[in-house]
Parts: sequence; C-alpha cells; structure tokens
Amino acid sequence: MTSKIPLILIPGLAADETLWQGQVDGLGPLLADRHPVRVTDVISRFATHVEMAAALLDEHPGQLILAGSSMGGIVAMEVMRQAPNRIAAWALLGTTARADTVEMKAIREAAFALIDDGQFEKVIVDNVPVSFHESRLHDQPLIDVLLGFLRRSGPAQLVSQNIATMARPDSRPTLATVNCPTLVMCGDSDRVTPPELSREIASLIPHARLELVKDCGHLLTMERPAEVNAVLLDWLDSLDLGALTAESIRS
Repeated sequence: MTSKIPLILIPGLAADETLWQGQVDGLGPLLADRHPVRVTDVISRFATHVEMAAALLDEHPGQLILAGSSMGGIVAMEVMRQAPNRIAAWALLGTTARADTVEMKAIREAAFALIDDGQFEKVIVDNVPVSFHESRLHDQPLIDVLLGFLRRSGPAQLVSQNIATMARPDSRPTLATVNCPTLVMCGDSDRVTPPELSREIASLIPHARLELVKDCGHLLTMERPAEVNAVLLDWLDSLDLGALTAESIRS
C-alpha cells in the first residue's frame, strides 16, 4: 500500500504550530484522505536554515508538499536547494527570496541590543503593528496569539532565528530551475515582506500561481485563515501529481 503525500507546514520566525492552527483545523479534515497535514518544529531545534531543512527532510521521508510562511518560506527554499526531487509542490506565503538587506540587518541588531538590555517584551510588542493589517490592530485575541508564541519562543530563540535569517543566501538565482507546482501568497498590505517580493518570486518560477489576500498584513495564515484556506484548497485540488506517492522517492 502506498503512502499519501503529506502537507508539511513550516512556521515563521519565533513561531510555532499556532501560526498554522487555522489551516490544521480548517484543512486537516478535508485533506486527511490524500495529504495529511503536519506542522514541523525544526525551526525551534536547529541553529541554521541549512540544518533546519536537512532535519525536515530526514524526519519526513519521501515526497512532500511544503507550505512555508515568512521565515518558513525561506527554509522551504533551502529544502528546495538540498533536495528538489523531494518536493512534489510548494506554497510560499509572505516571504522573500532575497538575502537580508543592510537596513534589515541594522534593525535586527538594534533589537538584539534591546533584548540584551532586558527589553524583550518591548521588542515583541513593537512588532505587532507591522505584523497585521491596520484594521486588525485592535483585535486583542489575534494579537495575543502572536505575543503568545513569541513569548514561548523566548529571547534566546528569537535572536538565534534572526541570526540564521540574516545569514540566508539570495535564492533568486535558483528559482528558475524549480519545476514543481508553486503557489505564492501574500497579504496585499504586508509591510514585512511587501507584495512586490512575492510578485518577484512568482515571476522567477515557471508557471507559479500568485495570490494576494485583500486587506491583510504579514501573518496571513492567522489574520485571514478562511481566505488562505480557500486558496490552498483550490490550489491543492488543481495539482496533477499522477501516481506520485510518498514512497516514490526516498533520496
């Protein structure tokens, strides 16, 4: 009996499975007969994107469908570099293929200084306005989910994952070689990874599908779960994976 191809969800920086809770709850039951939905925690257990990607491949053998949000999308690009034949399809949400800019590195280093000075809470609270659309900035339950996973991650993990992200390579030169079905999604008001970065990714990958989520900021899986789920389900329904199964390729 052959295995189903799992959908592996990769959280973003300092996030955990709650970033994808809307997809686990909304898509999990609908996809159970063909794509078991699993959230990986490799980002919290390894110090570099290279190690995170290698561990994901080791822990989930066979063919995979990946979906990565923010830093999770960057990790997905590293998985693609390491084992392109293992990815049956992938979705990149609110992310970038570019290396870190000098300006962004300076912002990260300023946050490190604040954290070192005991101001971790200030750093994560100050992150709220850039995480969501302006219309959701008074949605306290939504904000509490964000602050909750950032607090669970803690200052050391937040710094470690930022350092890993600062060291990422420019993935744009390799995207033209991607030959699996690709979905690129972004909030239309994303201030962390603006829509032009998603447009760039989609333009570089042959036959990529681009979707912008209306009135939505950076953390689209949390902010607009119904809309994200509808697009993901439509995309997954459109895939023609033929006889490909999780047993097809083990290398």
